[in-house]
Amino acid sequence: MAETRGAAAVRIARELTIVLVAALTYAGVRAITEEAVGDAVTNGRRLADFERALGIDWESAAQSLVIDHEWLVTLVNWVYIWGHWPVILSVGVFLYVRHRDAYRLLRNAMFISGLIGFLFFALLPVAPPRLVGLSLVDTVAERSHSYRALQPPSLTNQYAALPSLHFGWNLLVGIVLLATFTGLAVRIFAVAMPAAMAFSVVATANHFVLDVVLGIAVVLVGLALAALFAQRAPTLADSEHVEASRGRPAPVRDPVRRRPPPRQRSRPAAAGRVARRGARRG
Repeated sequence: MAETRGAAAVRIARELTIVLVAALTYAGVRAITEEAVGDAVTNGRRLADFERALGIDWESAAQSLVIDHEWLVTLVNWVYIWGHWPVILSVGVFLYVRHRDAYRLLRNAMFISGLIGFLFFALLPVAPPRLVGLSLVDTVAERSHSYRALQPPSLTNQYAALPSLHFGWNLLVGIVLLATFTGLAVRIFAVAMPAAMAFSVVATANHFVLDVVLGIAVVLVGLALAALFAQRAPTLADSEHVEASRGRPAPVRDPVRRRPPPRQRSRPAAAGRVARRGARRG
């Protein structure tokens, strides 16, 4: 039991270390993009012009659907705030406890897609629609205080709009849930949750439509690479079986050979008596 607890402690420490490294990487990228405000705003305006040329500049239309209804504004804000990290962390913990292979797939896909996203953030910083002069309201900042408590502005990268990992990682969670569970309620949640997040990030003026599109592409690449890695690496079930077998005590054998039950002794004895009687008759 001590070895099992020790192995569990090592695994948890490893997961926390990975998360810490990712957080430090994000902080480093944030420090880089903080000094590129002009480039980020210019890139954001160029992205808005490109969307307009494609006819998919739907940010104003999406916000106009909710901005005059306080309850709808609250709803999209809650989806944006409470539908992201709380959902991702809750699903991650559950998968770690009950479906370890699915957890590893989700974790690896998030980190791979995160690294790709970090490259975009560092090399091509893009300001969100709310910061590029499109006359859009930052509903999360102006009409909600929960986001500041959950994720302080000092820890938020305002110029990391492209790609939208805020949506993309929710999409990853939905895909992994669909691949792991067959229950109807879970499947409905796995589809509705990222769909609601896609609308929310646009309606709150935090992401362009193309941010969402590129977010899909980035996380699908991350998922494909994570699945390929899972096929080449030994499964977690095998490794845990080996660890358990190493810590399992050898079976104890009884050094005293047990005597056979009485019925097994009586049959040979009875056979011998019958044979002797037959010999006397002969």
